[in-house]
Amino acid sequence: MILSSDKEIKEYTQKGWWKDTTIQDLFIRNVKANPDRVALVDAINRREFTDGDPQRLTYRELDEKVQRFCEMMLNEGIGKDDIIAVQMPNINELVCILLAAARLGVIISPTLIQYDAHELKYILSLLEPRAFFVGSRFKKESLARKVMDCCNATNCKVFVTGSDIPDGAFSLDELLSKTEEMKKLDTYLANTKISANDIFTICWTSGTEARPKGVPRSHNQWLASGQGVHDGAKIQPGETILNPRPLVNMGGLVGSFFCWLICGGKLVLHHPLYMDIFVHQLKEERVNMTFVPPAFLVPFLRDQELRQKADLSSVRAMGSGSTNLPPWIVRDMKKEYGIDIINFFGSNEGAALISNQTLIPNPNMRSKYFPRFGRKEFSWPSVPISSQIETKLVDLQTDKEITEPRVPGELYIRGATIFSGYFKADELTRSSFDSDGFFRSGDLFQIAGKGNYNRYYKFVGRCKDIIIRGGLNISPNELDELISNHPKIKEAAVFGYPDDRLGERVCVAVVPVKGQSITLKELTDFLREKKIAVYKLPEKMILMDALPKSPMQKVLRWKLSLNSGESTS
Repeated sequence: MILSSDKEIKEYTQKGWWKDTTIQDLFIRNVKANPDRVALVDAINRREFTDGDPQRLTYRELDEKVQRFCEMMLNEGIGKDDIIAVQMPNINELVCILLAAARLGVIISPTLIQYDAHELKYILSLLEPRAFFVGSRFKKESLARKVMDCCNATNCKVFVTGSDIPDGAFSLDELLSKTEEMKKLDTYLANTKISANDIFTICWTSGTEARPKGVPRSHNQWLASGQGVHDGAKIQPGETILNPRPLVNMGGLVGSFFCWLICGGKLVLHHPLYMDIFVHQLKEERVNMTFVPPAFLVPFLRDQELRQKADLSSVRAMGSGSTNLPPWIVRDMKKEYGIDIINFFGSNEGAALISNQTLIPNPNMRSKYFPRFGRKEFSWPSVPISSQIETKLVDLQTDKEITEPRVPGELYIRGATIFSGYFKADELTRSSFDSDGFFRSGDLFQIAGKGNYNRYYKFVGRCKDIIIRGGLNISPNELDELISNHPKIKEAAVFGYPDDRLGERVCVAVVPVKGQSITLKELTDFLREKKIAVYKLPEKMILMDALPKSPMQKVLRWKLSLNSGESTS
């Protein structure tokens, strides 16, 4: 499945931004170059959150396991352009499925472990996947039984890794053990052309729309983003990367999976966020690079006991982002550990801005400013991706480009990293791109200032009102819609309020029906019955007589956020 236009493919290929290299090509290059190097390491506490013993796999062993996954998929009739869904924690099987899908030309759609029936049923209705690969459990929850309930109304087969196999599902471990009987892969690969412009993933993102949006991206689009982060983080050949982000979207895939493929090093898996285990892995695996949410950095720097256990001597740099970074984090990590914090701004659609120690040496500036990539008036040669995209700021009211400092505008971006459109959502796609092909990011930036500051963007906020809690996106409109069904509630609006550890938490402003009263617990119990992901549940509630609205009767969430300290929680 190729969604990029012929014009894009021709232009970006001629410029050298897109190549013929696929994810499979990079992996096989690493297998041939260093077959006995350790490639992939499970978290040592794997059995605490899912079934199976932790594994350490060399590139040769990983390649053999990927081949078994490929042969198993072919035996089940899964091939090029078929869609598979996956819901697994960060375990080696998830990486194997990603690599097997790339080898076969299968389109993989990874989903957050937190997604419940409410989200999964909608996603499955859009994807119509041939198969769903799922871990048997996550902590005490049966993932497999939840997925089976969602797949019962479809023809989607469910393959389960682990010991608890629901009726009607298939044991992935058992099928993999029989792959020596299959000899289909060589013939399949000899007769199947897989292009770097083929779609590799459909990831999911939540914005102002009430439902998750599917974001298809090709090998070339992913590798352009991955190379940009690889260069921005100055990752060296053979380095060890520790991944504590879910391998389901931009943060985990670009920050770890693709950087690992490009550098040919060791990828250490961690399921977020067991602080003691994470610190142990940094030491024992001699980690060089990791991409962590502020939800790790803030408590780490404030926990003296944890810091005494930590050995960060091998760590060269850490990446962070997804929300504003407090300047003291960037400053203190450099002062106390000699570790440079690299600030990343990105989205599943392919937006990518990077602030590293070379581009912005001052730690305080690096925490809040980004180089104005994609502008002809500025050059950033140390990060080649800066010239593979174009950016501009556009006034929300007039749609005119902003050139003056300190005037907020929406970031528009186009180029090698940007996706081609949302999955099965033509109208949404049309409204998300301007007539020149720029993607409307929904994020507010401003030119930082005059003089030297003119070279930088400063993040202001999100014009689409998305809430980012611990790096996970939450759509207020989705929750508004669910909450509005409560019989005691006349009106409600969800919004984010600041939190030092998670960046934001969820608050809801409620106007009760006349003569009724409602508590936060009543509301969250109501939402739990809807089977929504736990991380979306409101943690504060404000009771109001009326919601603030614009002349067009749109709720002004920014006004609500000013009152977030006055809650009934």
